[in-house]
Formats: sequence, C-alpha cells, structure tokens
Amino acid sequence: MFSVAWGLFATALGWIVATDFRGAAHRFHTLSQAVMPFGGVGVSMVGVGFFRLLAGVFALAGPIVLISGLMDVWRGKAGAGSLPAVPVWFVVVEAAIVCVAFWRTWRRRSGALRREWDAGNGLRRAAAVGLSASVVAFVVMLGFGWETWMVASWLAGGLCGLALLLGDRPGKPPVTGPASTGSPDS
Repeated sequence: MFSVAWGLFATALGWIVATDFRGAAHRFHTLSQAVMPFGGVGVSMVGVGFFRLLAGVFALAGPIVLISGLMDVWRGKAGAGSLPAVPVWFVVVEAAIVCVAFWRTWRRRSGALRREWDAGNGLRRAAAVGLSASVVAFVVMLGFGWETWMVASWLAGGLCGLALLLGDRPGKPPVTGPASTGSPDS
C-alpha cells in the first residue's frame, strides 16, 4: 500500500510542480524557504528551475512505483512486509519535532500555514487544518503501529498540501472584499 500511496502522490506532485501548473513551482519554492529551520525568505541556494527538474524525476518515477504497487495489491502481495515495532523514544522524538514544526508554521506570524490561514478562503483553511491533522494522525498511527492508517494519513496530508500548493498564484493579492469601483476613496 505504501508504494501505491507514494506513487500516487509523487506522480501528482511531480507533474504539478514540473509543469508549473498555476505557478505551483514558484509557490513550492516560496513555501520551502518559509519552512527552513535556520533561514527564511531571502537568498536561496537553489532556484525554481531546480525544483522543476527534481519534480520531473518524481513525475517519471511516480507512475512506475504506482503501477508496481497496484500490481502487488492485485497479486495479493500488499501488506506482506510489515514495519518493525517502533520504539517509544522514536515516537516521542517525532512528536517533539512535530510540535516544533507546528510552532514554526502556525504560531509565528511568518509561519507558512498561518499565512495560508490568514490569506485563505474556506478551501485553503480546510487544507491547512487537514495537513496539520494528518501530521498528528501520522505520528499517532506510527506509535500504535497501524500501518494502513499511517499511509492513509500520509496520503491525506499530501493531498491537502497539494491543495495549498495549487492556491492563488504567487504575488497575487487575495480577494478579501468587494471589487474596487476605481474611485480614490474606495
């Protein structure tokens, strides 16, 4: 099942970013700068072209992994291998990392998810909350060892992330009120 979920997500993300659909590559570049642990928006080590090239690799590898995973499911081989039991300390460390990431993305004004929430409409806000909920669900499912639900939460988070990635075009101000009449007073 992991191969199916990974292949589906890699294919979708790869093609969307590689083709720069609705400015997704530029938005992905901006979001990646905003979530850097010891940096911020500014001078980048890599440009949008690098993200598009890397996404092209995922766009080509994703369908291969997806078809391979679907064939394994068809043959009944899915779920044959299982993850080893995860130690409690690993889950605690992962939960701590998630807490720090939530603080950086939600609590700070410059956080990526907080900016999406503030500038967003109902769909973007739901995607930001869905992404957060799926990350929490992933940690919980990993702790309990529920592999299928863990992959499902990972896939749901990826779809919510794609919804945020395909939001408004970069640089385009969000529509927050009635259309301007063109007069200097409005």
